[in-house]
Amino acid sequence: MATRMSDMGMDVQINRRLNSKYDAESEAEAISWLNQLTNENVPFGRENVAAALKNGQILIKLINVVFDGTSSLPSAAAKMKRPFKANTMTAPFKQMENIQTFLNAAVAYGVPRASLFQTVDLYELRNMPQVLNTLLQLGTECQRNNFNGPVCGPKPTYENKREFTEEQLRASEGIIGLQAGTNKCASQAGMSHGGPRHITDIKVDAASKKARVLLVSRWAQTKGLLKLE
Repeated sequence: MATRMSDMGMDVQINRRLNSKYDAESEAEAISWLNQLTNENVPFGRENVAAALKNGQILIKLINVVFDGTSSLPSAAAKMKRPFKANTMTAPFKQMENIQTFLNAAVAYGVPRASLFQTVDLYELRNMPQVLNTLLQLGTECQRNNFNGPVCGPKPTYENKREFTEEQLRASEGIIGLQAGTNKCASQAGMSHGGPRHITDIKVDAASKKARVLLVSRWAQTKGLLKLE
């Protein structure tokens, strides 16, 4: 069977950077919750977590518990054939199928696709922080869907839609925004924009009247405006 070529160059740096974000607190919350629901004993540590979840069997066990403990499943989840069956074969593509089954069920349950890890993130330890993020987001959706059991992850956010009456909408039409008018009749009165500009030569201003006449005469001669008799 062909094997995937190992990462090189920039890929190695990217993987190191992603896995450097592996958070021990997030791991403790997510893995403790998983162990509690599945009665498994997944040990802590990035490599240990990956080794335990790599075949996808524990993940499928987790999603079955979540679905069974939710009395009112989202419509997409309710249409899925259950229980989800894990393939126990050791072939890599069968183990990856188990992981994909878990991911598909998680999306149907409400986990946003942007919060999902990719199969290779777990199977090849490419992005284990994202694996934890998916588990925590699944815990958030458990809270949203009133799962009958322990939960984890951040509290869910809900849409806060505002309704305005026709009268309120019309009242807003009489309000002039600052972009369309003045702000309390502000003006530029009393503002100074610098000193006055000198139109004439300062040296000429300081010269005597006779000298100024002489300078003007010479200037006129150079311009052809004055001819001497």
